[in-house]
Amino acid sequence: MSFFPLTKIKFKAITLLVVFIGLTLMQSRVVGVSNPNLPVPIDQVQTDNKMIALTINVDWGEAYIPEILDILDRYQAKATFFVTGKWAAKHPELIQQIAAKGHLLGNHSYSHPHPDNLTVSKNIEELSKTENIIKEATGCKTTYYAPPYGEKGKNGLQAADELGYTTILWTLDTIDWKLESTPELIAQRILNPKIRYGVKPEKKGAIVLMHPKENTVKALPDILAGLKNEGFSFVTIEKLITTGLTGNTTP
Repeated sequence: MSFFPLTKIKFKAITLLVVFIGLTLMQSRVVGVSNPNLPVPIDQVQTDNKMIALTINVDWGEAYIPEILDILDRYQAKATFFVTGKWAAKHPELIQQIAAKGHLLGNHSYSHPHPDNLTVSKNIEELSKTENIIKEATGCKTTYYAPPYGEKGKNGLQAADELGYTTILWTLDTIDWKLESTPELIAQRILNPKIRYGVKPEKKGAIVLMHPKENTVKALPDILAGLKNEGFSFVTIEKLITTGLTGNTTP
């Protein structure tokens, strides 16, 4: 009389075990190995020093790079150029010029995909391809990663972490990629940033995001002159991070 209930219980247990294994395997295919201790991306550095890191994400706009470099030289400013691998492969002479002038090269993926839509292994592939291209051209290994679209899902973060990268976002966004972003508006977003969520963004230790566009080139002298008048210096991401504690300090 007890055989049927016992068999039924065993059947349910086996069914639950199979379902559990299936879900586990499915999750592994989508997000890879779970790591609850992934580093949080850095969008600002806590410091009392008047230092700012200019970051330039490059997947196009090569015509404007030489002029940007000239303007940075004029103001004794160093910047971090996050380049995609496909762009770097087409313009090795430009990334060599960037490195030769003392600016930092960072990794912006290979093909500029949405990292949140990729598996961990695909994100690793994107980062590794770009790293190899930059290293071949300059002899330098990239250690900082700016995810395309500012995405910060765990697959991209885990891939970066496994390869020894520090993931970088931003404090102040020029939003220069929008057609309505005039040089004046681009400069205003950095020199006098709007209050967000009831908080005025702190410029000390800020990370500025921009792209190689015509209006950005026009705005850059005003940005650099204005910040320099306020006592700011312009450093690479690496230099900024090593000045003090790091972490998310903006909403």
